[in-house]
Amino acid sequence: MAKAKNKTIATEASVEAFLDAVADPQRRADARALDALMRKATGCAPKMWGGAIVGYDEYHYVYDSGREGDMAMVGFSPRKQNLVLYIMPGFEDYEPLLKRLGKHKTGKSCLYLNRLEDVDLAVLEKLVAASVAAMRKKHPKRT
Repeated sequence: MAKAKNKTIATEASVEAFLDAVADPQRRADARALDALMRKATGCAPKMWGGAIVGYDEYHYVYDSGREGDMAMVGFSPRKQNLVLYIMPGFEDYEPLLKRLGKHKTGKSCLYLNRLEDVDLAVLEKLVAASVAAMRKKHPKRT
C-alpha cells in the first residue's frame, strides 16, 4: 500500500501575490503586519505551504507510524473567519504569555485571532519567537 502524500507542502507560489489577494482590507493589513512580525521573530523569509499558509523556517518530522515530512515551524493563514497562527509546539508552555495576549482562542496548535488590534503585538512576537526557539531545539537542522 502506497503512503499517502502530505497535502501541506512548501510551494513556489508567491507570498506577496497571496497576501495581495486577501479580499478584506483589514484582514490583508493584519496579514501584512503578521508577515513582518514573523520575519522579525524568526529571521526567515516566508514560503507558501499548501494554498493558504504562509510559513517561516521548517522542520522535518517522523511520526511513530513512520509517516514523515516537512512543515513550517510557524505560520499563519488569513482566513475569512479568523487569522489563524500555527504555533507548532502547542500552548502548554505558554500560559503566562497567553494570559497577557488579549482576545484569542486556541486549538491544539492553532491560535485564532479576530483582529490584530485585539492583542498585544509585543506579547504575540514573544510567543512566536519562543515557539520557534522550542521547535529549533527539538528539531535541529539536518545536514
